[in-house]
Amino acid sequence: MTSYLLRKTDFRKLISEHPDAVAAIICAVLLILGWLCLLFSWIGLALLILSAAYVIGGYESAKEGLTTLFKEKEFDVDLLMIVAALGAAFLGLWRGEYHLIVDGAVLILIFAISGALEGYAMQRTNHAISSLMGLTPDTARVILHGEEKQVAIDKLAIDDKLLVKPGELIPTDALIIEGASNLNEASITGESLPVEKTVGDEVFAGTINGTGALIIRVHQPPESSLIQRVIRLVQQAQTEAPPSQIFVENLERNYAKIIVICGILLATLPPFIFNWDWETTIYKALIFLVVASPCALMAAIMPALLSGIANGARGGILFKGGAVLELVGKVKAIAFDKTGTLTTGEPQVMEVIPVDGEDVNQILSVAAAVEVYSEHPIGKAIVKAAQNKNLALVSANNVVSHTGFGISGNLDTERQTYIKVGNANFIQSDSQLPANLVAISKNLETQGKTIVWVANNQKILGIIAIADTIRPEAIKTIQHLKKLGIQNIIILSGDRQLTTNYIAQQLGISEVYAELLPEDKVTVIRRLKRQYQTVIMVGDGINDAPALATASVGIAMGTTGSDIALETADIVLMADRLEKLIVAITLGRRAIIVIKQNIVFALCSIGLLLIANFTTGINLPLGVIGHEGSTVLVTLSGLRLLRNTKV
Repeated sequence: MTSYLLRKTDFRKLISEHPDAVAAIICAVLLILGWLCLLFSWIGLALLILSAAYVIGGYESAKEGLTTLFKEKEFDVDLLMIVAALGAAFLGLWRGEYHLIVDGAVLILIFAISGALEGYAMQRTNHAISSLMGLTPDTARVILHGEEKQVAIDKLAIDDKLLVKPGELIPTDALIIEGASNLNEASITGESLPVEKTVGDEVFAGTINGTGALIIRVHQPPESSLIQRVIRLVQQAQTEAPPSQIFVENLERNYAKIIVICGILLATLPPFIFNWDWETTIYKALIFLVVASPCALMAAIMPALLSGIANGARGGILFKGGAVLELVGKVKAIAFDKTGTLTTGEPQVMEVIPVDGEDVNQILSVAAAVEVYSEHPIGKAIVKAAQNKNLALVSANNVVSHTGFGISGNLDTERQTYIKVGNANFIQSDSQLPANLVAISKNLETQGKTIVWVANNQKILGIIAIADTIRPEAIKTIQHLKKLGIQNIIILSGDRQLTTNYIAQQLGISEVYAELLPEDKVTVIRRLKRQYQTVIMVGDGINDAPALATASVGIAMGTTGSDIALETADIVLMADRLEKLIVAITLGRRAIIVIKQNIVFALCSIGLLLIANFTTGINLPLGVIGHEGSTVLVTLSGLRLLRNTKV
């Protein structure tokens, strides 16, 4: 009984969440059953079942068409489809040719499937916004008269003092008034390395506090926080209809208007002009509605796009709609996020430079001995490098983390050894830095590397250079994009200018924007769209979500990408392979070519059928065969995109 109720509940949920899809499925089942009944000459039952298919499959289209007609005084393709389908059904009943009723049901089914696909796509915005909402806690710990009190975020006021403990999310944008810590700001800037923050620095809602407790002061209303602005930007960008969509909608309505008006004229004027009898007039007018129905024209686009989408999915490329596939083939400029997109997003030890006479492995080993107690990404990179070299790590005691500076501790050896690992300011407090290493470290910093100094009993042992590494496939991908004719390649990053410039030089990219907040990326994308019209944004972080939504096409990295980036993006590279971007663009260009060929063929076939209807006088079955035949041919042509794409 319980399992039955669960199944019943799941079915109700399916209907409530995907009513268009359920209607299309039921319509298809009824259509097949009705057709089978006709084969066995069960006419009454067939008519009953096919009538149900008409009502269930055509309800939404009829409602849309009638709403547009009466409220906006416009004809659209939905209304034209209903008129053509009902016309076929009327002719079938009138002449006893019941297979025409099946043809009308097929027309309705095609549009029901299209409506289901549109309904599925419309659900993405709310899910994306709810994901963003989850980035901030519901309450904050307010310090009032020396006591802590939990207060709802929307009840916070300017100048409220908040306590944020280690590991907690920052509840709202604020200024640090006590304490210091390293904060993970990847949700805002996309930078993989934590940022050291101290008194006077600003912290952002949704970022993660590190090892130090902070007391912060609210300096602006919570609704004005950076993360709330990100939410509003995503909402705004996702509700803006692109010009191409408006153009297609207008084209459909104008086409439908012309066909409906012509159908009415053909059903009323010929008896007075050509002395046709009314049966012939209505017969030819209904044939006109059938052969002029835009099924072949619509099939020129959707099957091709769906085939391209299926091809992409097979290769690890998720296209979130047919319009996206078409747009990506028109790209003129591509903007890349840096961290996690062009780079791996994981800091790695690049070099270990010893003081003369010191051993590289020894430096790495003693540094890892204390860093093993650290949760900092830099410390993890050092430990991982030591493990990769199979270095034996001496255990340490009295390990202390010095927020914003480094880490220290004593090695458990016979000889007391005090180790310090950290930045130059931390080390030089009790040790003299060698001039040659200082020069080397400054040069490495210009290459975007983070420098960690290692000292042993106040003696400098050497430096460790750590940096995010470029993805192995990134250079070839950029080169291939240029071969495809895309010369406008840009980097957008929240990272430091020096680091971003160095990565850009390695990749052969000349246009660079660094130290950007999410809203800054949106501003740049909007400017690029004005300049190049069709712009792709490739990113992986929450901070990229507004830019992904604003771009003509947003592309997210699947494995490393945040949930909101994956939801907001139009295309997801599921295998996290950057070179799949080349396949996506090539597939989009193929889709445009196939669609143009299909449209020309569809218009020519409709034109020939219309000419034949009023010259040689084709009958309805022949008109239906011509109409359905051209639709099938155009559909088969679209299936060419199922073939593997060569790049």
